[in-house]
Amino acid sequence: MFASRLIQRRGFLTALLLGATMFGSAPLSAETAGDRVLREKKLSIGIHNRPPWGIRGSDGQATGFHPDLVRAAFAPLGVTEIAFTISDFGALIPGLIANRFDMVASGLGITPERCKVVAFSDPDMSIGDALLVKAGNPLGVHSYKDIAANPKVRLGASRGSANGKNATLAGVPESQMMLFQNTEASMSALMAGRVDVLTFSSPTVVGFLQDPNITGVERVKPFTGYIKPNGRESALSSAIAFRPADADLRDLYNKRLAEMKADGSLAAIMKKYGFGDAEKAPELTAQQICAGED
Repeated sequence: MFASRLIQRRGFLTALLLGATMFGSAPLSAETAGDRVLREKKLSIGIHNRPPWGIRGSDGQATGFHPDLVRAAFAPLGVTEIAFTISDFGALIPGLIANRFDMVASGLGITPERCKVVAFSDPDMSIGDALLVKAGNPLGVHSYKDIAANPKVRLGASRGSANGKNATLAGVPESQMMLFQNTEASMSALMAGRVDVLTFSSPTVVGFLQDPNITGVERVKPFTGYIKPNGRESALSSAIAFRPADADLRDLYNKRLAEMKADGSLAAIMKKYGFGDAEKAPELTAQQICAGED
């Protein structure tokens, strides 16, 4: 009898120890980036100090399309402490991967190469080509085809830019093109009359038109750029970049972005910074764009 009770007691203690070991060794679920942001109520964002995407204002506060968008997206979630870190454009993605900030919100276009490194949000804007001409558009240019059809038109572009490449793909011959080192040199050429038309990305054009020191020029509207073989006009899609491991934070933002698209608040922020229907985000997800469906 005593031996039987001793065996039962040993069995009970063994089971108790096993249970304690099992519960003690069970890993605690790690806090995700989204959980942390909602708990701490704060975010850190990388920008590259370029209008209209995002700049440090005279008051020290970040202003621009993406700072306004991020604040509006996260404010209803109680996340109001947002720190903006200025970095060189080429250092933004490396800084993100190195955990210097939680997100990059600075006009990054979704490209196959970047899709291999970061997790993009769904697009917030379409970044297509845009043309700048002297006020009144004296040569009546409304497409790359118009330029190609008129040998007298001189087109300026930044050296190595996607916009200049698109013009070439659309049929503009090299004999009608002048390439410049940067956007400032291109603008100087237009103002001096050395070229008749400039091709830039639409945000660059918007930024120039907001500069009080630049007068006597206008954006060509309507404008048709390079039409790809799939029938779509060539354009990048702007989005916010996250670390691949922080997919839940991206999904949290994507949900708010969809709500802002639906209620018109995204369109209002775009209008504030000079963007319109031409820059409306495509009806595609980041996953589709990364897969080449654009």
